Amino acid sequence: MQSEIVKKLQSCFDALARCVPGEEFEFWFARDLQEPLGYLRWENFMTAIHRAIESCRTTGCDPHDHFRGVTKMVSLGSGAERPIEDFMLTRYACYLIAQNGDPRKEPIAFAQSYFAVQTRRQELIEARIRLQERLEAREKLRESEKTLSKNIYERGVDDAGFARIRSKGDAALFGGHSTQAMKSKYGITGSRPLADFLPTLTIAAKNLATEMTNHNVMQDDLQGEVSISGEHVQNNRSVRDMLGARGIKPENLPPEEDVMKLERHVKSEEKKLVKQSAKLPKLLND
Repeated sequence: MQSEIVKKLQSCFDALARCVPGEEFEFWFARDLQEPLGYLRWENFMTAIHRAIESCRTTGCDPHDHFRGVTKMVSLGSGAERPIEDFMLTRYACYLIAQNGDPRKEPIAFAQSYFAVQTRRQELIEARIRLQERLEAREKLRESEKTLSKNIYERGVDDAGFARIRSKGDAALFGGHSTQAMKSKYGITGSRPLADFLPTLTIAAKNLATEMTNHNVMQDDLQGEVSISGEHVQNNRSVRDMLGARGIKPENLPPEEDVMKLERHVKSEEKKLVKQSAKLPKLLND
């Protein structure tokens, strides 16, 4: 059954490929890919396209080489026609769009592999997914800690107090291991944040505890370092207990690759991928 689905998807994407007459070049129209990739509304698909364009730009590649805005005429029921916007996409552009989809959906997971254009594509796809998950979790934690810092500053706690509160929270989450102890355990040197080396699950756990603290600080109007610290420790213990009920001890989880190093690796590999991808021919300009 699984192979039948794969064959169907393969056939679908093959059939949607277009060719430029007289040139060995294939491209796809975005409108053709919208439904096969699971997007019901063009507006939602456009969001994925714009994200892909930005991803293309961050690799140092010119998006115009891979994304070409065009206007197409479609027939109405009355026999009249009206213009609609569309995009001509290279294989690399399709790959980037697929990267912005949910990999748990089979059409997206297949498209990520189908449109990849280099030998180690599966490794790169998996690295990109891991990176995206960790970056999103890391950014959420960064924002919740920023909010906590602001909230407690307004309640009489300075930067040093915030550092102590966060450290006590870490000790509660990691079974008595302080922030510095966990950094030593993971071999993290210098001033690099512990969270940059934590697995996504642990980053999410820290974020949940911090969000709970933010909520209760505001709801109960907690004041001063002692009461806020107690709240934060209690929330981290609660999250630890929840993980422990599923047999998970955060301090025993192995560290992940430095998120900054992983990001550089993925971008480097994608630059190699760009070089192997054909560009839209000049004759298709405007």
